[in-house]
Amino acid sequence: MSANEMWGGRYAAGPSAVMERINASIGFDWQLYAQDIAASKAHCAMLVEQGIIGAADGTAILDGLDIILKEIESGKFEFKPALEDIHMNVEARLAELIGEAAGRLHTARSRNDQVATDLRLWIRDRIDALDAQLAALLAALIEKAEQEADTLMPGFTHLQSAQPITFGHHLMAYAEMFGRDRGRFADCRKRLNECPLGAAALAGTSFPIDRKQTASALGFDRPMANSLDAVSARDFALEFLSASAICASHISRLSEEIVLWCSEQFGFIRLSDSFTTGSSIMPQKRNPDAAELARAKAGRIVGALTGLLVVIKGLPLAYGKDLQEDKEPVFDTAGSLALGLEATAGMVRDMEADRGAMRAALEPGYPTATDLADWLVRVLGLPFREAHHVTGRLVALAEAKGQQLAELALDDMKSVEPRVTEDVFAVLSPEKSVQSRASLGGTAPGNVRKAAAAARKRLL
Repeated sequence: MSANEMWGGRYAAGPSAVMERINASIGFDWQLYAQDIAASKAHCAMLVEQGIIGAADGTAILDGLDIILKEIESGKFEFKPALEDIHMNVEARLAELIGEAAGRLHTARSRNDQVATDLRLWIRDRIDALDAQLAALLAALIEKAEQEADTLMPGFTHLQSAQPITFGHHLMAYAEMFGRDRGRFADCRKRLNECPLGAAALAGTSFPIDRKQTASALGFDRPMANSLDAVSARDFALEFLSASAICASHISRLSEEIVLWCSEQFGFIRLSDSFTTGSSIMPQKRNPDAAELARAKAGRIVGALTGLLVVIKGLPLAYGKDLQEDKEPVFDTAGSLALGLEATAGMVRDMEADRGAMRAALEPGYPTATDLADWLVRVLGLPFREAHHVTGRLVALAEAKGQQLAELALDDMKSVEPRVTEDVFAVLSPEKSVQSRASLGGTAPGNVRKAAAAARKRLL
């Protein structure tokens, strides 16, 4: 086996078969081809501008890179594992196309700053795509919330019926979560938008390069300030994975609720055939598999974040081949999150609320008990803790009689608190309860409509 033609000058023999397999990354980093070619073109233009290589060589390199890009996009390019990675596959093909001039392209750069630049460009592109998907999901949530602004349902704590809320208010909570996800990705994009190109292997270069030119050509805000940091930093990848993991957890929480709501025991919503599947043995089944699979994506995305954190935590500066392990979790996460977002937006648009089932679910569980306690405070002037105690006794009395609070006789209420009047019954219906929750951020239908309109301006 011969030494690698790209770097094997001091080697008498080539790597073993297992070394080739563990060392090669072309099986996954081929996905960086567009970014790699774009960065090479920017680097080439700068080398010509600075007089480091000649104009004729620069033109040949740029033309050759255009040919390679078309070959890859058309599926005609042959990726060779022996050439290890996307960078050397492109450079080797460039040499086949234009000859000796191809060898000048790698002047004043290293694979270390190449790959750091390529990955930043790739993640930046994916953030832009994910942001568009998040905007589509937010639009679906806001539209559905407006449609369901008056739809009553139980609000839960500990998965126990707590207080009446509206379905629109519940959906708007997720709109706020996914809105923050957009902000996290925007912050990540801003921080990663510095250019490593020109840092070379770790120490910079003796050639008179113009790093500001290449940074600007590639849409970066500025060159990275420290050459060691430029080639070794992967916090931008970690931040992308972290933002993705948080977003995936939000998808998972909503998906879990969709699974519950679709069940016969809840029956709050129905998903169409587009987002459900059947059983191979039970013909009556309608399984919310889209929600279950979207929920499961969070596991692999959180795992990707954890895995890369472990890779990074013990690495000394600057570059170590361990950093080759940064790409697969990033690639997998981007794809998994994109699919999860698409499925979730589709389910939100598709879901049909069963308003009767949601309203009926408010009958058990004494969800207006807090409204009773608030009435005792507001009308009778009881301290809230005393009102809480009185209400608890009234709930116990209602339970013993097998009645709801609104079904108790006034005399029964007076047996616990003599000052209670007939007016108390006005606050014990779920409808009155949600209408009264008009404080900022509350569940009142008018609030939901205003929140949806404001979110459309603020989050989209």
